[in-house]
Amino acid sequence: MLIVMQSQASDDKIKKVIDFIRQKGFDAHVSKGEDHTVIGAVGKKVIDKRDIELLDGVKEVIRISSPYKLVSRVFKPEDTVIQVKDVKFGGGHIGMIAGPCTVESYDQMDATAEKLSKCGVKVLRGGAFKPRTSPYAFQGLGEEGLKILREVADKYNMAVTSEVMEVSQIPMFLKYVDILQVGARNMQNFNLLKSLGEIRKPVLLKRGLSATIEEWLMSAEYLMAGGNREIIFCERGIRTFERMTRNTLDISAIPVVQKISHLPIVVDPSHATGLRDKVAPMSKAAVAAGADGLIIEVHNTPETALCDGAQSLYPEEFSDLFGELKMLASVIKKQF
Repeated sequence: MLIVMQSQASDDKIKKVIDFIRQKGFDAHVSKGEDHTVIGAVGKKVIDKRDIELLDGVKEVIRISSPYKLVSRVFKPEDTVIQVKDVKFGGGHIGMIAGPCTVESYDQMDATAEKLSKCGVKVLRGGAFKPRTSPYAFQGLGEEGLKILREVADKYNMAVTSEVMEVSQIPMFLKYVDILQVGARNMQNFNLLKSLGEIRKPVLLKRGLSATIEEWLMSAEYLMAGGNREIIFCERGIRTFERMTRNTLDISAIPVVQKISHLPIVVDPSHATGLRDKVAPMSKAAVAAGADGLIIEVHNTPETALCDGAQSLYPEEFSDLFGELKMLASVIKKQF
């Protein structure tokens, strides 16, 4: 249930309400808006909402029937804006993340990051641990890859995002990474989600290969229930019967999620299509549909890439695309 406090409710009154619901066996999650403070009471206990309504400073108590409570706009009506360095996701801001699928070497990352930095990109992506369908495919450089990412990003004053695979890797990632990415195959790895809920760094949550939007929202609920408020949804295409593209990019998920949730949503057109010439039109479609960000694969020499070269843009192609996206963003009154 949601407890909406009166606009003039003091911090002491808010604390007394929080203490009361915790004594009743509920977890308390606080969201402070411009006009009201909202307290989310989450738990399996039964309580008469009138007992809460009689507490000093309480305006109203709302029961939430949907299973996703903390990620919903009922809990927090206004957009959540996630800021990483100088980049913002949400609230009219479009964040750009770019870089190669996989960290292959320092020289490869340095060459790519230098060109991206000149384009104005502030968040560098790159996989150090790669979940691959084939056990014989390149699996990444591991911690050495994270070290390269961090060193190169610091050189060009960029933030870093990379995919974490399991709970045991989290302490390592916290040393090098600014945004921890949960891949499609781990969207319902609930032990991983619970552990990431305990950290205080942004998490980019990719949609599962065949996940419904509700399942996706519930995965975010795991993170928020643990206390992590910095979550970015990532639509990366879902598996359908179509084989002309790698996946089917669900553009409609953008407005659907934005209506239900206050959390920002970005789009990965590279993994969605798997084809270099489809990345630009799908990026434009995502921005036009209101996406809060993009994560695009860019490689200095895609023809030699160890992973997903066919869907990676050349730096020159990305530069042209980014310029077009900025113009498109201005039309819908958003900004990169």
